Amino acid sequence: MSLTVKSRVRSRVVYVELVDLSEGGCKIRAKPGFAQVGDRVTMKVAGINAPLGSIAWVDGGLAGVAFEGTMHPAVIDYLCSQQQTREAAPQLRRMI
Repeated sequence: MSLTVKSRVRSRVVYVELVDLSEGGCKIRAKPGFAQVGDRVTMKVAGINAPLGSIAWVDGGLAGVAFEGTMHPAVIDYLCSQQQTREAAPQLRRMI
């Protein structure tokens, strides 16, 4: 998946690239140092608010976000279908 997402980390707006998404969390990419483990994260993905999350791990410009709740499977399926219609980016497949 490759989708630019408007998020908030430490109460500041940060545009990140969403590279992986599941019901319980996601992997994001931005400039190194954009977040630290434990930071709270809010994101709006394709106009849909993702569950509130926190940074679980950081490796350079990549970070894992653990959602406090879960993202509904139908929302993930919708985002996958939107991604597949763009064809310019690598396709995302729903993992079961």
